[in-house]
Amino acid sequence: MFRPMCKSKLHRLTVTETNLKYQGSLTLDEDLMRAGHLLPFEMINVVNVNNGARFETYVIKGERGSGIVCLNGAAARLAEPGDIIIVISSSLYSEDELKTYKPCVVFVDEHNRPKEISDH
Repeated sequence: MFRPMCKSKLHRLTVTETNLKYQGSLTLDEDLMRAGHLLPFEMINVVNVNNGARFETYVIKGERGSGIVCLNGAAARLAEPGDIIIVISSSLYSEDELKTYKPCVVFVDEHNRPKEISDH
């Protein structure tokens, strides 16, 4: 049996911009992607702490070191610059893998730079 579990969480990112005209996705600073073990086009869930919106989208790579957190396409209607969001990725784990399972949690500073990583 495989269980869907949280693989990683980027905690309390600040939305830096929105782009309604883009096809869709969440643009993330490449440093954040690396810290959270995220690949381009990986599916994610996003929770907006400010307004309670929850939605699924995918990640695209933003400029490394830029701190960019940009909601694109339809998701741009679910947040405003300055909103705080949580990004959650998931994966399927076997019962054996769950014996040593530990998700990666990334905490950021006010500029969306990783400051603490609880890694597996």
